[in-house]
Amino acid sequence: MKLSHLKQITLYLKKFTKISAIYRVSDTVIKVAFDKDDELYFEMQRSNSRIFKCASYARSKVYNAPFDVLLSKRFSRANILHVELVDGDKIIRFKTSVASAYKEEMTYLQFEFTGKYTNVIILDENETVLEALRHVDLLSSFREVRVGQKLLSVPQAPFEAKEYPIDDVEQFLYGEYEKEMQEKLSSLKKQKISLLYKKLQKLQKLYDSLEDENELEAEAAKQNRYGNLLLANMHNIKPYQRMVEVDDYDGTKVKIEFHKEFSSVAMMTNSLFSRSKKAKQRASHMHIERSSLLAKMEHIKLFIHTVEEAKDIAKIVLLFPKNVQAKKVKTNDSIETFWIEGYKVSLGKNEKGNIELLQNARAKDIWLHMKERPSAHVIITTDKQNIPLNIIEAAARLCVDFTMFEKDRYLVDYTPRREVTIQSGANVLYNKYKTVEVDTR
Repeated sequence: MKLSHLKQITLYLKKFTKISAIYRVSDTVIKVAFDKDDELYFEMQRSNSRIFKCASYARSKVYNAPFDVLLSKRFSRANILHVELVDGDKIIRFKTSVASAYKEEMTYLQFEFTGKYTNVIILDENETVLEALRHVDLLSSFREVRVGQKLLSVPQAPFEAKEYPIDDVEQFLYGEYEKEMQEKLSSLKKQKISLLYKKLQKLQKLYDSLEDENELEAEAAKQNRYGNLLLANMHNIKPYQRMVEVDDYDGTKVKIEFHKEFSSVAMMTNSLFSRSKKAKQRASHMHIERSSLLAKMEHIKLFIHTVEEAKDIAKIVLLFPKNVQAKKVKTNDSIETFWIEGYKVSLGKNEKGNIELLQNARAKDIWLHMKERPSAHVIITTDKQNIPLNIIEAAARLCVDFTMFEKDRYLVDYTPRREVTIQSGANVLYNKYKTVEVDTR
């Protein structure tokens, strides 16, 4: 943070008289509740420190390190005696006391916004280190931060910092939270999009390596012809002959080399017919594999687009649920699974996935599909419970996100699975349904 901003925030902090509660909410974020309900958050990440305010900030876990124990003991329900910037530098120090039946303890709480040496340090009244978020040894810095060691002062900066006036400190602190969330969202997007691009490149590589149907057909015809030529000339081929030259059907000469692993003409002939059959089968099924890979690639492209358009971290978390299953469960690469507030939402990546969803869904599960246009099929697993409308709307948004690139207003129909009749493949008929609107603009 800028020194000018810290000066103005320090003046803002002087209005508080008590620290009601203090604890870490994440590895580097400390929550401080002042005067019962005025909450500030100190992000103490190296080279990215800031102070912010927000409506709520989820606590990732309960920390019980020596630093956290002492932080709570010395500063929960502590009176604030003084707040200052130490030596006019980027260090906010709270002078506090906790009154007890035995004695009054004087303690300093120091938030240091000093780049790569950013730290939170607890000091006694003699400025001896009691604990710190980060311990620093003499090999890392001349200014040692070690329990029991007196803390040295930070050298004065060789320049005078510019002033950056803040019109409203409270609004500035809320803005810092928004800035942090946008930075985290941007970083998360880059990470997830990179992951998706790797999957896309892998699928593209598989697609590019697919054999050509025409070449396979030609290979099948060639192997079949060679097999028939060997059969027709079997009586002329000598035992252990490794190559034979025979007349083709058009009178041209054809050389056929025998493989070493086949000890007879009959075995070589059977091998040629077998290879011909396999090549023909590969050719006949190649369009299915090609179509499946294209559908999966299209799904990944839509996935990337959905991540790019995400407006908050919650959407990214929804798109990339953590695997909390203890047992190994076979995953289906034709179906994408999401969790929305504990409800399982499954989406077909391609026609095969759509068909499997329709076949495996239970009668009371909710089926969703875009109105009067081709789209991904979506199933909400209900476990016979009533599904809140916000879950249906979120699932409808996924249906649109993984079908359309264009931003517009779209309609999505939904109905219990029992109301859907399969015609052929993933083509269905349904009569009783409701509709929600999804606006992606």
